[in-house]
Amino acid sequence: MRLISNAFIFSLLIIVMQSSTTYSKKKTYKTHIKSATYLSEKIELGPGEVVSKPLMDIEFPRGHIGVKSFDIDLVDEQGNSIPLYETYIHHWFALKYDESDDKNISHNPKDNTKPFGGPMLKRNQGTCNDLILPLYWGLGGESRGTISKLPDPFAVEVGNPANITKDWKEKWLFYVMFIDTRGTKNRKSCSECRCDQFNLPKNFYNETHDIHDKPLSHDYKGGIFCCHDKFQCKLRKGLPTPRRKLAIRYQITWVDWNEHQIPVRFYVMDSTDRVKTNGSKTIHDCLVKVI
Repeated sequence: MRLISNAFIFSLLIIVMQSSTTYSKKKTYKTHIKSATYLSEKIELGPGEVVSKPLMDIEFPRGHIGVKSFDIDLVDEQGNSIPLYETYIHHWFALKYDESDDKNISHNPKDNTKPFGGPMLKRNQGTCNDLILPLYWGLGGESRGTISKLPDPFAVEVGNPANITKDWKEKWLFYVMFIDTRGTKNRKSCSECRCDQFNLPKNFYNETHDIHDKPLSHDYKGGIFCCHDKFQCKLRKGLPTPRRKLAIRYQITWVDWNEHQIPVRFYVMDSTDRVKTNGSKTIHDCLVKVI
């Protein structure tokens, strides 16, 4: 599965209500809000280490529902919140995809010996090209204390059978990027993915390509490409710090979908989007650029 670029700096997440839908505030009905708190699979990190990867098929409420809120925290094995100055939450994305559980199909799009069974990413309604910035929920270090609750009668529609590939299942994943800054020479520069603060692999610039699959320029001084999974930030000497296991604790509230709910659409827009036109066709080229 093709996943998105690991950053949305300079991007703006806007939730837009369907303009074609009207409603009256005078309507009264009972909204039975349900709530559940989940814990993701464990993520192991050492001092100065980066984790940047998907967590597939996370727990998520089933059925045709309307999500009212989606809030996360990063916790240790005892359930304690991890301060940002120890592990920086660069970003996390909640992404929707369809997939078949049929054992007779292949999950490799290059395998021509069997029918393809996903995963197939289902992006938001944003304008970015291809699969760039397809997230539904997602934030960075500001996650804690940011309220995501939607007022009645609005909700994010999930699990509508009409929108799911036939005989497949709708699933969700996290795509995360966390940076353990314990013991690093420069916490701030490490969390900003400054290339000179990392022990980069040999031939890094010759072998690394940007989001358009072009060789990375030697003028590239910092950004997501210097924060690949398992990359190591430079550490101070004489400060032994143990590895540890973390997890995403996330709470979702929802209601059963009915005629009283008004669906919310997600639009993620990128300020670096170079909009072009070809006759009557509009072409978007989101660069999701950092330093």
